[in-house]
Amino acid sequence: MQLLAIISGKGGTGKTSLAASFMALAPLAVGADCDVDAANLSLLLSPREEEVEDFVAGKKPAVDLARCQRCGRCQEVCRWQAIKTGEVNLIRCEGCGVCSHVCPQEAISMQDEISGQWFVSATEYGPLVHARLRPGAGNSGKLVTVVRKRAQELALSSASQWVIIDGPPGNGCPVMATLSGVKAALVVTEPSQSGLHDLGRVLDLCHQLQVRPYVCINRHDLSSHFTEIILAWCHQQDVTTLGKIPYDTRLFDSVVAGNVPVLTSDSPGALAIIELWGQLEDRLTKEG
Repeated sequence: MQLLAIISGKGGTGKTSLAASFMALAPLAVGADCDVDAANLSLLLSPREEEVEDFVAGKKPAVDLARCQRCGRCQEVCRWQAIKTGEVNLIRCEGCGVCSHVCPQEAISMQDEISGQWFVSATEYGPLVHARLRPGAGNSGKLVTVVRKRAQELALSSASQWVIIDGPPGNGCPVMATLSGVKAALVVTEPSQSGLHDLGRVLDLCHQLQVRPYVCINRHDLSSHFTEIILAWCHQQDVTTLGKIPYDTRLFDSVVAGNVPVLTSDSPGALAIIELWGQLEDRLTKEG
């Protein structure tokens, strides 16, 4: 079983389009949408939900008003000003639990906070594990771990050869959770100064986590100047570049229509994605 994470330093580089295309091209694949703050891989794969589980991110206080004597002790110790005269402001509350420890009447208890749901769905191309956080909910790194591990379990139980992970942008906690236990990552960048800067940050993270990175430049023909700069910089850093995908409006039209880009067009962009997948499959199979 091969785990491939698709990540980038910024949003909008084309990770989800590539993940959906790889799902369609890979034999016996399981998909994992680890961009849980803005999950959209399901928009292209038309999943049918088969399992739904609540995601508990932490605990929040609940006050038994029958026992509360409004002594104000909880209000004194709450540095977030999240509790007052027995009422809890859940938006301010950080779930630290100090109020429950200092309450002399033991009127405050910490209860599970459901922050969203995660799903196992069937698609035409294999199982998909994805999630939906409630607006403003936190602990997305924890949910990423749940999604990734469930996808790995499904791959093992079904003898799937691939786990294709659509990762979150940036280099924060959700990306670290995505890369945990993954040996190889496809880093998608764009030919610009900000693209080069963000690429460097993500590659630093890959090296720290001992993940083998491969770089793909999407929309490379928008700036041949920065494309050459990125290629030269990757060569200096001893990082392998596998593909250059041209700017292609037909790929964009496929995504807008909710289709897997590589299956609805024989355009230059689609052919470049097919070639990129072939290189990845060959390298990861040989290198293990």
